[in-house]
Amino acid sequence: MSHADETNRLGLSNVFADETNPLPLFHAWYAEAAQAESYDQTAFALATADASGRPSVRMLLLKGADENGFAFYTNFNSRKAAEMKANPHASICFHWKTLRRQIRIGGPVTPVSEAEADAYFASRDHGSQVGAWASQQSSPMASPAELRERLAELQAQYPEGSEVPRPPHWSGWRLEPSEVEFWLHGDDRLHERLLYRKSGDSWERSILHP
Repeated sequence: MSHADETNRLGLSNVFADETNPLPLFHAWYAEAAQAESYDQTAFALATADASGRPSVRMLLLKGADENGFAFYTNFNSRKAAEMKANPHASICFHWKTLRRQIRIGGPVTPVSEAEADAYFASRDHGSQVGAWASQQSSPMASPAELRERLAELQAQYPEGSEVPRPPHWSGWRLEPSEVEFWLHGDDRLHERLLYRKSGDSWERSILHP
C-alpha cells in the first residue's frame, strides 16, 4: 500500500502528519517501529568519511533523540570516531522493513559531554562495561585468544557487582540534524518522500520525486 485512505495538507499519506518540525514525526515513526519491528527499532546505519572523502558505513544503536540531536556511543579509537574527528559530518539512516519506512538524517557531529557519557556508561550492564575496556576497537589483533585473555584479566579486576569506571577512550557523539528525510514505500516504486531542511531556527519542507 502506497497511500493511506487520507492524505495530509501536502497531499502525502497521513502517516507523514503535518509537522513543521521533523522531531515529533521522527518520534511518532520511531514509536510505531518499536511495536512493529521484530528485532530492534534503534538500529541505524552510520555513514562517515575520512579527511580525503572516502566513506565507510556501519550499524549502531540510537541512545537518545531530542531537540539537541541524535546520540550514540562508541570507542573513540575506532575508525568511525577517527573519521568524525577528521571530518565532523555524518549521516544516519533507519530502515524499518515491516513498516516499509526509512528516515535519513544528516548534519554535523560533536562529542557528548563527559557527564552524559558517564551517565550512559553507568546505565550499561556489567558485561558491556567490562567489554568496553577489553576491546581495542578497529585495531588488529593476533587472534581471538588475545581478546579473551584481556577480558579474563578485566573480569578479575572488575568482578560482577563492582563499579566499573568509564574508559577514557569511550564516549558518545551527537548528530545535530541539518536535514531529515522521511521515506514511505509506494507501489510501482512510486515512493513518497518528505524532506525537512534546516533554515536558521526553522525548517523548510519539500516533497521529493521518488
